[in-house]
Amino acid sequence: MTQQHQDERIRIREAMDRLLTGQATSSDGSFTVVALAAEAGVHRMALMKRHADLKNEFYERVRTGTAQVPESEKRLRETVTRLKKTVRNQKTEIEELRQQVIRLALAAAVLTQGKNVPSEPVSLPDNVVPFRLPLS
Repeated sequence: MTQQHQDERIRIREAMDRLLTGQATSSDGSFTVVALAAEAGVHRMALMKRHADLKNEFYERVRTGTAQVPESEKRLRETVTRLKKTVRNQKTEIEELRQQVIRLALAAAVLTQGKNVPSEPVSLPDNVVPFRLPLS
């Protein structure tokens, strides 16, 4: 491990402690990776890639030490809830469409069979076009 790498890890651990005790100096104090990176003075991607173990440790400490859920987990839970609602709505809509298809198929069958066709022509309004019965 290089000296720069070790220095980054030390700064990240110190930043964790400051955030968890509510003594943020360089960030908004939220329990996010962005705030942790800003507080430690490291690039966010360095924290995500080179120090992923420290990122995971931070989130674990947030969960256990503050009894709070990290912001990223909150957003994921909200997204899951929203998607479940969308799926539920789509299932309902699909079932309604299936019922409509059945009703339309039955109506088409009645119209094509020509049953109960009156023997005398029925007067229709001007905006109605009668179906022609298929030739048998």
